[in-house]
Formats: sequence, structure tokens, C-alpha cells
Amino acid sequence: MADAAPEFTADTASTDAGSADKSARMEQRKKWLVRLGLAVLVIGAIYALWYLLIGRNHVSTDNAYVNAEIAQVTPLISAQAVEVRVTDTQAVKRGDILVRLDPTNARIAVAQAEADLAEARRRFRQTAATSTSLSAQVRARGADIAQANAQLAAAQADYEKARVDLQRREALSPEGAVSGEEVTSARKAFAAARAGLEQARAGVATARATQGAAEGQLAANDALVSGSTIETDPAVLAAKAKLENARLDLGRTIIRAPIDGVVTRRQVQVGQRVAQGNPIMSIVPLAQVYVDANFKERQLRQVRVGMPATVVADIYGGDVVYHGKVVGFSGGTGSSLALIPAQNATGNWIKVVQRLPVRIALDPRELAAHPLRVGLSTEVEIDLSRH
Repeated sequence: MADAAPEFTADTASTDAGSADKSARMEQRKKWLVRLGLAVLVIGAIYALWYLLIGRNHVSTDNAYVNAEIAQVTPLISAQAVEVRVTDTQAVKRGDILVRLDPTNARIAVAQAEADLAEARRRFRQTAATSTSLSAQVRARGADIAQANAQLAAAQADYEKARVDLQRREALSPEGAVSGEEVTSARKAFAAARAGLEQARAGVATARATQGAAEGQLAANDALVSGSTIETDPAVLAAKAKLENARLDLGRTIIRAPIDGVVTRRQVQVGQRVAQGNPIMSIVPLAQVYVDANFKERQLRQVRVGMPATVVADIYGGDVVYHGKVVGFSGGTGSSLALIPAQNATGNWIKVVQRLPVRIALDPRELAAHPLRVGLSTEVEIDLSRH
């Protein structure tokens, strides 16, 4: 019995030690659980505070892409390309020569238009000179009328003399004072005088008609030059317009860059005949790119034009932040403006949250420091608290 007491005492001590260790672990676990709970509460409070102060005043999306108003370069005349000065990815400035077209036909057209203009001016001078000639003809016809009137007066006098002679001889003929031959001669003279009178009257009418025709020609010719100079004549102006158009086509044989940007999708080669109006390349204005952010319709309840926005591009990461502002909303959702719009008029229709493109204009200085390319992915956040 004396040997059993110590063994019992050791077992008891071991059990007590295990219980104490277990209690310590439970106490330690309890402390960690309390700490975890406090941490969760603190994080929750911080999140709630952040949401109340900041989070609820911001909307964001990662469905956003870089876009730009791409300029298409199209020739305004049809001709053969004799020189192509740019390649894809090449940066150009507005006014830089992109392509030279064969100017031969355009130069011939300019020469023809210049000849037509010279001919129009010559015709105007000729018409003006014709008016002077027609005025002289009108004056000459007036002299002809005066001459015809004088001849009419002489014929009238001859007629009166022949009439009186005939009447005198016819009065003396019954008494035998004049012979029949004299009476016959008097009658012939009277008939001749009457014919001469009619002829003189016709001559006056003809002279007057001729004068009227000359006056009509003069009036018609004056109408062509009246109120006009050699430079304001309608025919000359039309010839000038044709010459200007020909010179414009000659200038269009040199195709220049319409904007600053980077050449892309070049589709022209030396020797190729380009067609009027068909695009031969595009120019992307990297300094004027913007972001089209597709927000869910519920996110746009408080978004207004002019609100500030921040943009992060995947190509640079979060180290580069662009600042911009909302400049407008699309006229329709992405699905409604798609090539094949969704058809919801079915019996199994399910409502789908739509996205509306919102345009974000970016700071040009930040774009110059970190250029973007069309189509790059971005993340956009709009600050609703500032307007």
C-alpha cells in the first residue's frame, strides 16, 4: 500500500497538467476568436464608413475600351498611284504628303480649261465690237429711210404732174385740140408715174423694215454685254469655274494627311489605280482618343455629363491613372445598336441587364505622356459626388 500512493499522485498530476494545457488552449482560441470578431467588426465598420463616405459616390466598370474618331483617307479623283510615302504604324502630321497620283490627265484638263477661258473672253470682246458695228448699221438704215422718203417725194411729184397732164389732154381731146397719140402718151406717163410712186412707197417701207431689223440685232447683241464686263460675263464666269475645278483636281493628285495621327490599314501600292471615294488608308488621332465605358443601366441613375472620372489602362496598370470627365451618353444600348439586335419578343423572354456606352474624355497632357491605342481595355470609375 505504501508503494501505490506515489503512482496515484503522478497520474493525478499528469491529468491536472493536461487539463490546464487544454484550458490554456481554449483560452488562447477564445482570445483569437474575439480578436477575429473584433477585426471583422472593424473591417465591417471601415467598409461601411468607406461606402457611406466614398463607395456610394462612385460607380465603376471594367467593360471599357479606348476609341477614337478615325479619319479615312479617300482620293477625290481616280488615277494611278506613282508614289506612296507612308507605311502602317507611321506617325504623320496634318498636311504631310501621303500619296502622289499621276497628274497627267489633270494637267491636260487644266490646259483645256485655260483655252476655254481665253475663248470665252475673245467671244465677249467680239460681241462688244459687234454692238458698235450694229449701231453704225442702224444709223445707215436711217439714212436709207431718208433717201427713200426723198425718192417717194419725187415720185409723188412726178405722179401729180402726170395726172394733171393726163387730165388736161383728156379735157382737150373731144375738141380736137390734142391728138390721140398725145393722150395715149399722157396715159402711159401717168401709169409709169403711179408705178414709180408705189415703188417709192415700197422702198420707204423696206428701208424702215431694214432699220427695225438692225435695231433688233443691236438690242439682242446689247443684251449679251449689257451690265457685264469681260470678267463678269456669264460665259467667262462659267469658263473660270471649269478652270478652277480643273486646278482643284490637279491639286488633288497630292493626297495629304487630314489630321495628326498614326497610319493604319494602308491599302494602296505604287502603280495601283485608286478609285474616287474608295478608302486607301486610315489615320488614328492618338492625341484625341477617348474611352467608351459600358455601364449597367442601374449604375447610371446619378451619372451626369461633366462628372469627373478616372481611367486605368491594362497596358500600363494601376501606376498610370488618367483623369477625364463624362462628355456624353450613347443613343442606345450596345445590344440595340449591334449588327444583329436581340429579339426579345418570345415566350421565353428573360430580362437581361443592359449596358449603355458612356464617353469619357481624357486629359491631352496625360495622353501625350502615356499614349493609348484604339481597342485597349480600361477600367473606369466615375465620381458621383462632384459635378
